[in-house]
Amino acid sequence: MFLSYERVRNYALLMRWHRPIGTLLLLWPALIALLLASDEFPSYKLFVVFIMGAFIMRSAGCVINDFADRDFDGFVQRTKDRPIVSGKVSVKQALWLFAFLITAAFMLVCTTNMQTIALSFVAAFLALLYPFTKRFVQIPQVILGAAFGWAIPMAYSAQDHALSIDCWLLFVATLLWAVAYDTQYAMVDKKDDLKIGVKSTAILFGRFDKLWIGICHLLMLILLWITGDFLQLHLFYYIGIVIAGCLAIYQQYLIRHREPALCFRAFLNNQWFGLVLFLGVIVAKIFY
Repeated sequence: MFLSYERVRNYALLMRWHRPIGTLLLLWPALIALLLASDEFPSYKLFVVFIMGAFIMRSAGCVINDFADRDFDGFVQRTKDRPIVSGKVSVKQALWLFAFLITAAFMLVCTTNMQTIALSFVAAFLALLYPFTKRFVQIPQVILGAAFGWAIPMAYSAQDHALSIDCWLLFVATLLWAVAYDTQYAMVDKKDDLKIGVKSTAILFGRFDKLWIGICHLLMLILLWITGDFLQLHLFYYIGIVIAGCLAIYQQYLIRHREPALCFRAFLNNQWFGLVLFLGVIVAKIFY
């Protein structure tokens, strides 16, 4: 059989279907942007396009990430059993899978408009660029933030909305959030990354890593508050920001001793951080 159960399972592992947090971290900002760019509520079609797009692009990002890291993952305890480095998926198969996913994502975006299609090329470039920046720059998390945040101008564009100041405030807020949570993620592998030469903000920030994570969260929440004032959003929007702020404080508690397992828990907590922000927006839209 061309696609045996074992091969499908290995492809699913490569795309991290067993760990949906990456999709959620990409999805929450996109859905928030869809809601804020709409006078009332976006069409169901756009919701489906962006939900499917987040799922597919996150899957593609995982595949190209593991392709880029294939010579490093074997030296890191957490990643040594990933499908490419363990030989369960070949490099050629991974590249074909990546091409298939990118094509599927492009077909989705073709159901929108020309400006959104043009913006999608930037999204694809950032998704392709990020995994390779870990060898050359100290701040790959910023590239990741730009890649995840690019769904925001695409969401605005898909609704024929101008790429206004609130669009870019949301983009920068999402970028800052990604730096915060991916620094937590990088803290898990910091010792291994130092040995093999992989760069990250966890290494760059050094003993100030917790401080910089807190600053990124604070600046992000301030930008979201400014966005709410700019758009004159309902009180529930700000309640979501306050609850997210409490979760950011909880994450600081988790990472206080830099224990890898607790740093990973802090990273995972960001799925709830994003959820409460999304719920704040959607309830605010209902009562607008």
